[in-house]
Amino acid sequence: MLRRLTAITFALLSINYISAVSANNAADKLSETSKVSLNTVGPIRVGMTVKQASEAAGVKLTRENSRLDDSCTFYYPPANLKGLAFMVNNGRINRIEVTSPKFTTVSGAKVGDSETKIKSLYGDRIQVIPHKYIGGGHYLIFVPKDFVDKNYRLIFETDGKKVTRWRTGQLPQVEFVEGCA
Repeated sequence: MLRRLTAITFALLSINYISAVSANNAADKLSETSKVSLNTVGPIRVGMTVKQASEAAGVKLTRENSRLDDSCTFYYPPANLKGLAFMVNNGRINRIEVTSPKFTTVSGAKVGDSETKIKSLYGDRIQVIPHKYIGGGHYLIFVPKDFVDKNYRLIFETDGKKVTRWRTGQLPQVEFVEGCA
């Protein structure tokens, strides 16, 4: 009787473990609910190769057609994840770009938010500078205070009122206004 109970208990624990692992693996895939931090989006981390990122995300990242080399180019996830792009320099991801309101930062910021909301979310960590191309627009730059994050930035581009796009990643690439141009 004790052996049978032990076997049943073991079987139930195994089923729970497999279910939990499967749920975690599904949660680790890149999706519209993936949150963006200073150096990650879902399972993709700044510093990964495109191959590592594709494997971690469970989706194929495709190079933009206009670039023939990886000295600097952009890679994109499938169409269902439109509004997300990855800048790659010399084979490694160093910047994540967001142009869709479906993707949010871990603090909840997104395209379409007001400048006031961004400032309230990030407080005195935001530096405001004029936009290079949009009159009245701004770059709202989140500067982390943690030493381990000193080489990262989160940059919101605005039209002077609302966030039109944003990017995050490592210095200096995250600050390149024209991307790979």
